[in-house]
Amino acid sequence: MLSILVRLICLAAGYCFGIFQTAYIYGRTQGIDIRTLGSGNAGTTNVLRNFGKKAGIIVFICDIGKCILAYYICSLLFGFSGIPGRLLGLYGAVGAVIGHCFPFYMQFRGGKGIACLVGLMAAFSPQTLLIGIIVFFAIFAVTHYVSLGSLLCVLAFLIVTIIKGQSGAYGMAGGELIEMYIVLGAVVVLTWYQHRENIKRLLSGTERKTYLFKKNK
Repeated sequence: MLSILVRLICLAAGYCFGIFQTAYIYGRTQGIDIRTLGSGNAGTTNVLRNFGKKAGIIVFICDIGKCILAYYICSLLFGFSGIPGRLLGLYGAVGAVIGHCFPFYMQFRGGKGIACLVGLMAAFSPQTLLIGIIVFFAIFAVTHYVSLGSLLCVLAFLIVTIIKGQSGAYGMAGGELIEMYIVLGAVVVLTWYQHRENIKRLLSGTERKTYLFKKNK
C-alpha cells in the first residue's frame, strides 16, 4: 500500500510542476493567449513561430527544467520507501508531462509534452538522450518537420532505454524494470497522441515546416 501511495504522490507532485505552463504564461505577459495563435498549441514550437527565437528558447528551457526538478525532487525525497530512486523520479517527471499537457486552470488544454519529455530524458539518462537528439536533428535537417523529429526522438529514446535495461544498465529487479518500461512507454504514447493532428498532416503532406535560419513559411 505504501509503495502505491508513494508512486501516486510522485505523480501528483510532478503534476504540480508541470502546470507551470511556460508558453501560456509567456504569452500572457505579451497580452496574448498563445492558444489563439498559429497551431493553437501552448508549446515551444508555437511560441518560436509567433514570438521569435528568444521566446522559444526561454519556453523550451523552462519546460525542460520543470521536468528535471520534478524528477530529482521525487527521486531524493522518497528514498525511504525502498523503491529505486530512478523509478520514483520517472513517476515525478511523467506527472510533470501530464501537468504540462493537461493543466486544470487552462481547461486541460496545454502543450504536447515534447519539451517536458526532453527534461525527463535528460534527468533519467543523459547518454540515451544524446541518441534521441541526434535522431531529432538528423530528421529535422532533412525534412524541417519539428513534429516528425520530435516523435522519432522520443521513440528512439524508449527503444534504447529498453535495450539498455535488458543489459542491466539500470540495476533494477525484473518487476521494477518492466514497470519502468510501461511507465516510460505510456508517456511516449501520450506525446504521440498529443501529436495526432500533426501525424495526420504529415501523412497528408500538409504539415508546416520550420526553418531556424530563415523566415518560416
